Amino acid sequence: MRVSVIGGGVAGAASAIALRRRTGAEVTVYEAYEDPAGQVGSFLSLAVNGLRGLDELGCLARVQEAGFPVADQLMWSASGKLLGKVPRGRLASDTLHSTTLLRGRLVEVLRAEAERAGVRIETGRRVDPSGVEGDLVVAADGLWSASRTALDPAAPVPEYAGLYSVSGVSEGLDLARGSFHMTFGHRGAFLCIPAPDGTVWWSAQVAAPEPPDPAEVTLGLLTELYRTSRMPLDVLRAATRVDRPMPMHRLAELPVWHDDRTVVIGDAAHPVGAGQGASMAIEDAVALARCVSTAPDVRTALAEYTRLRRPRAARMTKAAASNRDSKTPGTVQRRVNDLLMPFVFRHAYARSTGWLYR
Repeated sequence: MRVSVIGGGVAGAASAIALRRRTGAEVTVYEAYEDPAGQVGSFLSLAVNGLRGLDELGCLARVQEAGFPVADQLMWSASGKLLGKVPRGRLASDTLHSTTLLRGRLVEVLRAEAERAGVRIETGRRVDPSGVEGDLVVAADGLWSASRTALDPAAPVPEYAGLYSVSGVSEGLDLARGSFHMTFGHRGAFLCIPAPDGTVWWSAQVAAPEPPDPAEVTLGLLTELYRTSRMPLDVLRAATRVDRPMPMHRLAELPVWHDDRTVVIGDAAHPVGAGQGASMAIEDAVALARCVSTAPDVRTALAEYTRLRRPRAARMTKAAASNRDSKTPGTVQRRVNDLLMPFVFRHAYARSTGWLYR
């Protein structure tokens, strides 16, 4: 069987590895950019569901070596009050810890693993999903997928979600390693995590009714926006690098995921965010390879894959929407949250996330 994968990011590389190793297919990845790896983009976290997928792909150890483990997640109010401490991307009983790494490093590792498995990767080549050869075409071409529209001209398009993200690096701060920090600020959430080299990686998720002009999003603006948030302000004042702002988007549920030979996966099918984008893409890769390896033909495999994955992706998309809403509350709701969140994190968090991490 010949498989063509459109897109050389996390979803594309992971699906190429899975299909090559589980089915023995001849797999080619087509990546539009000359070099899809390198240090492009910010950091990401892989929760245990994504890490278990990597374990099945045979590349968990290499990904863990490219990043660092994070055991806990601490939630803070803007005033600096600790609202809760929960396991990061796992259940408390799970000894496998979330891994944080640069997005570019994850792509590098997965691409190297794909090549080691015998996958051919062609970079600098943009392909038309309807014209590409293969018994199976895996469309992993991201949020702005051309394959999604080729499958269904009436498919929904991404919409701005009312938040934009700005990432950066700070130095000279004394934050305990091994924990992920989230502050619910007055203008949005602020995430930061101490890296092994002593720097602090951070991401400001700013609530705004319209996407910003990138030239106007400066360190000075961020410092002003988070002036009433204790930890974010300290981190921003110590910033040595600020990346360009990235608008965050949402996508309505797709009516069509596949035809006779083409299927959309990862962000092309269900962009979720909430720290689960990469993990859900890896889950997709594993599930697709399982279905292809056991079904009598490609069409049956894609129908079974969609049946299995659609409910979980929809549930995760709903959870991600709630996650976004929690980052943009009004003044009154924020005060209510400050009172209720300690109870929620202490008594309901494990129950509300168990479906995902189990």
